[in-house]
Amino acid sequence: MTRFSANLGFLWTELSLSDAIRAAKAAGFDAVECHWPYDIPAEEVAAALAETGLAMLGLNTVRGKPGENGLAALAGREVEARAAIDQAIDYAVAIGAANVHVMAGVAEGPSARSVFLSNLQYACDRAAPHDVTILIEPLNHHDAPGYFLKTSAQAARIIAKIGHPSLKLMFDCYHLQIMEGDLTRRLTDLMPVIGHIQFASVPDRTEPDCGEVNYTHIFDHIDALGYTAPLGAEYRPRSSTDDGLGWLKFQQNRDASPGQ
Repeated sequence: MTRFSANLGFLWTELSLSDAIRAAKAAGFDAVECHWPYDIPAEEVAAALAETGLAMLGLNTVRGKPGENGLAALAGREVEARAAIDQAIDYAVAIGAANVHVMAGVAEGPSARSVFLSNLQYACDRAAPHDVTILIEPLNHHDAPGYFLKTSAQAARIIAKIGHPSLKLMFDCYHLQIMEGDLTRRLTDLMPVIGHIQFASVPDRTEPDCGEVNYTHIFDHIDALGYTAPLGAEYRPRSSTDDGLGWLKFQQNRDASPGQ
């Protein structure tokens, strides 16, 4: 049975984070995740999670200055990058979040790779005692032009190079369909290094009930691979979040039907 996580960076953005967690519970999501919750006291978020019984799957390191989209691959910014990693891990521990996505930033070349590797090693060493997983995510060149991490193969090489059990791939079906396609085979091949999976329609990044990806097939394939963690609904609603949840009801009803 497929389970789903509401990404509150895009869903119920008109609500406070605590109220968005409650809305996700009421809508039938199995977990939540967010982007940058740092302006909200961790104890408020932890209280909403405890009240609803939902787990917070993950959050991101800060983006840095406008247009940077992360700090971890920026040469000369190591002090800031590591402060951002510390901030994210500390917040994750305070609210019981399982994952921290370390954002690479806009950068290129050997120096960027070297800095990214060094900062990821630092992140893994910091996260491991707390049982927090560090995630890296390739982003597509339309939404994130110039972003250092562009493909799943590049991410897999970095994960193999570092060789730390705390480092995993965030497999975002939306980004990887745009950059690479062939999602079914890529999920199969990369499953050993996947730490979290996200999805949205392609190319519009709205609800997963339209566009060029058949998500019923993708969800069934992920189930067949034995992946049981909730999948992250990281899409921009076409209207209100509540009005766009027909896809969730469809998937839940399908799983509840005889023979499923």
